[in-house]
Formats: sequence, structure tokens, C-alpha cells
Amino acid sequence: MRQIVYISTASRALAPAEVDRILTVSQANNRRDGITGLLYFDGRRFLQAIEGDGPMLDRVLMRIRADDRHRAVVLLSDRSVASREFGSWAMASRHSHDDAEAFLAQVSRLVATASPNVRGTFEGLAAARRAA
Repeated sequence: MRQIVYISTASRALAPAEVDRILTVSQANNRRDGITGLLYFDGRRFLQAIEGDGPMLDRVLMRIRADDRHRAVVLLSDRSVASREFGSWAMASRHSHDDAEAFLAQVSRLVATASPNVRGTFEGLAAARRAA
């Protein structure tokens, strides 16, 4: 099993409905392809962990890099994992009116079973955005 973590920047403002569509399409594709993970979006940055079969992840990453809704895709890690760290597909997102502490708690719950490095990456970005 392989796991990829990347970060990117939204190329433009995304309406909540558009973010919901991204999640809906991603869930359908990932269910079909056996991909699990976590997609974090805070209104400006995407941070995503995806895990599954190596060649399938290569195809997913190609689709991500071709998506014009974000730019500057930076691969943070690409590693083998013994088992899935994300047993289901989830998305954490925060809107400007959302409670920052509740959002940070949500992210912490979603990454509870991830490796310390992956957990730290997600929690660190969520905490930094909470302070913003």
C-alpha cells in the first residue's frame, strides 16, 4: 500500500458549493479506485493524503496536477504503509464563520490513526489557519 501527501494553493476563490462538488466527485472516483484518505481545505490551501494501490495513486496524482482549481502542487511525502491510516474518505473544510476550535478538533479526530508525521502536518496547518 502506498500513501501520498501533497499541498497546493487554490488558484481562485472557491464557493462552498464548488468545494462540495469536488468532494462528491472525489468520493465516487476514490470508492471506484479503492483510494482512501483525507482532503483538508481551508479556503486557501488543499492538503491531501491519499492511499491505495501505487499505479492507481499515480493516475490520481496526474488528475490532481491537471486540475486548474489549484496550483503549485507540492509532494510532501510518498511512502509505503503497512495498512491504511485513513479507513474512510473524509473532508475537513472551514468557512470564515466556522468555530476555529471545533474545526481543529475535527481535524484531530480525522487524523487520529495517521502516522505522527502525517498527523502533525494536518494539525499544524489547521492550527496555523486557526490563528489567521
